[in-house]
Amino acid sequence: MHRSHRLKKNEQFQDVFQRGSSAANKQFVLYTAKQEGPAAFRAGISVSKKIGNAVIRNRVKRLIREAVARLENRIPQGLDLVIIARPGVEAMSLEAIEQSLLHVMKRAKVIKQAPVHNGRKG
Repeated sequence: MHRSHRLKKNEQFQDVFQRGSSAANKQFVLYTAKQEGPAAFRAGISVSKKIGNAVIRNRVKRLIREAVARLENRIPQGLDLVIIARPGVEAMSLEAIEQSLLHVMKRAKVIKQAPVHNGRKG
């Protein structure tokens, strides 16, 4: 995830909280809001002290950033995302974090469900 795709300031986070909608699963809460004007999506990450000490929190943030980077081509342009990690995420692998983020993004209707093919042509 490129640095220009990050939300950093408290005002940016508060704007997404106030204007946006939320979806959640066991590991993450995701807030989404449309940006004004066409632009690349931006994401902010919040990991509270309930997760662990600074070393653990920074590791979790790095893993979340990497998972978002892997999903980058599936996230529509013009969105602001705030990802809040819940306790328990510190024990997850990168692949598990990526799958959980994908799940919560589908719940928030950020990413469309892939069409299910039953093997028939037609």
